Amino acid sequence: MNNLKPVGIIGIGKYVPEKILTNSDLEKMVETSDEWIVSRTGIRERHIAAPEQATSDLAYEAAVKALASAGMTAEELDLIIIATITPDMTFPSTACILQDKLGAKGAAAFDLSAACSGFVYGLATATSFIQAGMYRNALVIGADCLSRITDYTDRNTCVLFGDGAGAVVVGEVPEGRGFQSFDLGAEGAGGSLLKMEAGGSRLPASPQTLENKLHYIYMNGREVFKFAVRVMATATDVVLEKAGLDKDDIDVFVPHQANIRIIQSAMQRLNLPEEKVVINVDKYANTSAASIPLALVEAAEEGRMKEGDRVLMVGFGGGLTWGASVLVW
Repeated sequence: MNNLKPVGIIGIGKYVPEKILTNSDLEKMVETSDEWIVSRTGIRERHIAAPEQATSDLAYEAAVKALASAGMTAEELDLIIIATITPDMTFPSTACILQDKLGAKGAAAFDLSAACSGFVYGLATATSFIQAGMYRNALVIGADCLSRITDYTDRNTCVLFGDGAGAVVVGEVPEGRGFQSFDLGAEGAGGSLLKMEAGGSRLPASPQTLENKLHYIYMNGREVFKFAVRVMATATDVVLEKAGLDKDDIDVFVPHQANIRIIQSAMQRLNLPEEKVVINVDKYANTSAASIPLALVEAAEEGRMKEGDRVLMVGFGGGLTWGASVLVW
């Protein structure tokens, strides 16, 4: 990628709903405990969208901040990509709903479905469009309202998920900066391990799908955990090799915030000290496509990344999918 136009992040923004659901709250809803949740996942609380909020509303708040950060108006946008598995509706796309809400009349807009890897998929897509000369800039957002598809009677899954949105504006940056490499992949044979089965053309909504709770997240936690540990390691190796870097060259590591044990496993393999790793799973839980941008934006806002730092992002999710990228900040 180094002989192509340098493309990177030129604006950032994030948003989480006001309502917080704590582990103590969940103790009153299902048979669980704060100690059990924290020891196995690292999660202490998660943010939950208000009844009147949808994914586009969360995305809008993050988008406005990202545009302000980039010093841009919505009218200057060329492209909007929203990575989500909880669109406002099947169609129109959430990106089109956001385009109208922002007043970004000149922008193309579409949704991207790669679950928790979606944000990195979106970054790679936007970067490719810009490097090809088709667009000058893009707004890439990871946004999800997982509370809408979480079964709060299932103690194995309801403790894991939250709502949020993270947004970045992608555009041309100075030479030597920006995205150095990407690695995207999928293992569709594992799709049944993490899914929401009903609501599509295979199983449209019916009394039977509702009765069988097929409109909620299903996850085989043990198998997804094994997949996550494996692909975070292999994707990291691939993306670093593509960028011509070693593990020691990484200044900031931004992993998907699904489970503290998976993050710790990746830290050990990369031999990274905790001060180089962005961890906020305790505050937000797993927000799917919003997970990496929430962590990235929060780290930037806290001053944890300085110009020239090499940032590694790695995500995995339903599909099964994975995505990794190296960025020079």
